Amino acid sequence: MRTGLDRLLEDVGRLAGRRFGLLAHGAAVDRRLRPAHLALAEAGAPPARLFGPEHGYYGVEQDMVATADDVDPWTGVPIVSLYGADAGSLVPRGEAFAGLDLLLVDLQDVGARYYTYAATGVWAAEAALAAGCEVWVLDRPNPLGGEVVEGNLREPGCESFVGAFALPARHGLTLGELFRLEARRRGWGGGLEVVAMRGWRRADLWPATGRPWLAPSPNLPRLAGVFLYPGLCLVEATRLSEGRGTTRPFQLVGAPGVDPPALAEALAEQQHPGVAFVPTYFRPQYHKHAGEVCGGVEIQVLDLGAVAPYELGVELTALLHDLGGDAFGWRDAPYEFVADRPAIDLLTGSAALRTALAEGGDFRAWIASWEADETRFLDARGDALLYG
Repeated sequence: MRTGLDRLLEDVGRLAGRRFGLLAHGAAVDRRLRPAHLALAEAGAPPARLFGPEHGYYGVEQDMVATADDVDPWTGVPIVSLYGADAGSLVPRGEAFAGLDLLLVDLQDVGARYYTYAATGVWAAEAALAAGCEVWVLDRPNPLGGEVVEGNLREPGCESFVGAFALPARHGLTLGELFRLEARRRGWGGGLEVVAMRGWRRADLWPATGRPWLAPSPNLPRLAGVFLYPGLCLVEATRLSEGRGTTRPFQLVGAPGVDPPALAEALAEQQHPGVAFVPTYFRPQYHKHAGEVCGGVEIQVLDLGAVAPYELGVELTALLHDLGGDAFGWRDAPYEFVADRPAIDLLTGSAALRTALAEGGDFRAWIASWEADETRFLDARGDALLYG
């Protein structure tokens, strides 16, 4: 399997005479595991400017921590931060592209609507095109594969940094395909090229690539967490811990006062495919409940291909709502620069789950409605696909 970066390095003469910027991060490496900006420089095509997404160019910051513009310590190239102290920092201004004629985008996505790198990439690309630059997306595998989609489409009114696109929660697109879909929706017209992979198929989950998994952000160091993320991320919208501050983020969930055996038993009774639930205690070292002993469960992934993470996340959130007692509560602090809409609505792309739980309604009727959204999306994405 060769990524878009690998293929560009094989034909690096295409960059001769170009003055380009590179939006990338620590997981953007070539087949020899060299960081993208260093591999390009060694090939005789050094970037003139770097752009960093949330967590910073090297992925050292936690979620929702502002990063400042910087200078790359290895090359002396300036780094423009695309995640600052306010929502305006998420879209680069025209002067960020001064003197450039091309923007390369090389980001390892994880296949979930609310993972912020896709929004960063598309918004940066739109700004670059408006500034007269071309945009080349160096494509990478969707670690969850490209066949399965899961969940409702984001509804109007729930737009945000974690809901920039009308996609299912698990969208089954590579980043390059997502760009092609958004280019059509946004009427870009031209200037976008996707440097496609070779040797990747839609049925391939990450292990089929034969490459080591490099954490694209600080709290996704393990493949198990990546495959659970499209569901376990919903816990971010509550006062419970999603395992940040531990060695198993997005596998551990709980809070002080939660009864581990009761939660594990209730989850097991729901017979979620591909996973098992271990009652446990844990103590986050930072983030929610830092220093406190939390009761909860560890979710073990037994079959990557069988997991239905979004439905699991919704059912888990509902159980925590019903069983968590005083431990449960919705996040009431601003979430990704939005203060006037509950975080759970931003993540689910709908008020349906929160409303059903508040009113004692049947949230599973909402789950049943996903099928129509999934079918509509599968029909709509067809001409954006690059791989069989």
